Amino acid sequence: MDIKVSELFVNYIERLGAEYVFGIPGAHILPLYDAIYNSPIKSVLAKHEQGASFMAGGYAQVSGKPGVCIATAGPGATNLVTGLANAYMDNLPVLALTGETPTYSFGKGALQESSGEGSCINQHDLFRGITKYNSLLQRTDYLLTVLRKTTGILLSKNPGPVLLSLPYNVLKETVDGSLLDNINFDPGYPLSETLLPADAMVSLINNAVHPVVIAGYGTIASDAEQAISDFCVKSNIPVATTLKARGVLSETSDLSLGVLGITSNEPAFRYITEKADLLIIAGASFGERTSYNWNNELIKGKKIIQIDNNRNCLNKVFTADIALDADVKKVFSRLNEKVRTHIINPKDPKEVKTCKSKYLSQDTKDNGFMLVSNFLNMLNDYFNGDVLIFDDNIIYMQRFCHVLKSRSYFPNSGISSLGHAVPAAIGAKLAAEKPVIAILGDGGFQMCCMEIMTAVNCNIPITIILLNNASLGLVRKNQFYNYAGRFIASEFINPDYRKLAEAFNIEYFRVASQAEAEGVFQTADFMDKINLVELILDKDEFPQYSSGR
Repeated sequence: MDIKVSELFVNYIERLGAEYVFGIPGAHILPLYDAIYNSPIKSVLAKHEQGASFMAGGYAQVSGKPGVCIATAGPGATNLVTGLANAYMDNLPVLALTGETPTYSFGKGALQESSGEGSCINQHDLFRGITKYNSLLQRTDYLLTVLRKTTGILLSKNPGPVLLSLPYNVLKETVDGSLLDNINFDPGYPLSETLLPADAMVSLINNAVHPVVIAGYGTIASDAEQAISDFCVKSNIPVATTLKARGVLSETSDLSLGVLGITSNEPAFRYITEKADLLIIAGASFGERTSYNWNNELIKGKKIIQIDNNRNCLNKVFTADIALDADVKKVFSRLNEKVRTHIINPKDPKEVKTCKSKYLSQDTKDNGFMLVSNFLNMLNDYFNGDVLIFDDNIIYMQRFCHVLKSRSYFPNSGISSLGHAVPAAIGAKLAAEKPVIAILGDGGFQMCCMEIMTAVNCNIPITIILLNNASLGLVRKNQFYNYAGRFIASEFINPDYRKLAEAFNIEYFRVASQAEAEGVFQTADFMDKINLVELILDKDEFPQYSSGR
């Protein structure tokens, strides 16, 4: 049976498993919205297309399904750039569908045209570097090819964003509705059963005195948390994680070294540089943050085993003794077999505990941040890990607070864009039964606070922890340490956030003391209400770390 292209795309979204679309309609994309009208898909009207793309990313992170965002032609599409760049850096399956002027108007100067014809902008070139695939669909005769490629990327083991630009007249054309039956929506990626850790790998582990597992986000993407936890507990090998992999092993465990990262004051860096003789780097790309600006002391004099299913990450910034292009979960499952059969020998647990205690005792505290430190630890105690936290600030959660469970902490560490946490939390909440929290500074908050009204309109309960120091804290810190305190373009006057919360008709809490912090957890409804918690910080207190810039 023939159906309109707009209806086919709605059916396609349903086949992908997405239950929501996030966006803002406009004239050129209205045929698609009209097709959604009678579908089970729910439309979430954002206040800015950037917010819509962040919402789609948050939904994808928590649901495991592709997130879908929709924008009209021209400025609607260009407003998606930062959110899609974020999805690209974090390998999130986000499908962006944008409107376009009718094909018969291409090159004539049509309003909001972005086909690249004549003197108009070229949307394909604009998104080329931040999508894994993007296409301007000018005809329907190759629609199947486009959707097959799109599906393969969105459902792959290394997904990323896809953008399809849909001209107004093409959306109104008809195609055979059975076209989608020719697309494989369950591709599967079977792993070789012959994959076994090489004898050399087992030998390196057995010969090491102080091996360390460095677990990256790839361990979570491959669902390897349990396999890694089992291996490390049975073999008494400590674990450090990247920022995005926090909780692979509970950070309260004796074997957890915490986060390896430039904004951390956990013992991982000191343990690895001063003690470790073997690094098992699993699903971690060893980027700037994790590697402390590629500090050679982390790898100097050590044997290295690297495991990653992304071949581009292998030997990218160092040369591994063994580099495995393989699934992390599969490798650690086989390593567990080696432990069970005594082919891999456990390490001395007393030695691990003694060394960790030594480095923990050297840990330093930023005494000017006791209020935020206490508040975040109260947050930890209150939820015991059963919460989803989207964190744009990163620094305070990394320095002061343990993460107890994987898939509970979502730092904005890829493109590190301000204004991400609130819309991402909104998208995530639609896929989660747990409480969802957004943490961000007052600078980033003012880039996205309009999306609170999206949460109000759609009755999506989230809690926002707003860190108020009346400044762009990271910029001001760098100006203090590196530019002799020559502060410029980093300070501002905030609005009255109590009145702002009243205008949004949401709950408001101000925290400037320990008693007020305790009051939040005594009275706030984290499950069913939208809460704004304003946490007051001293703008002249700076965390004790250096990014080198």
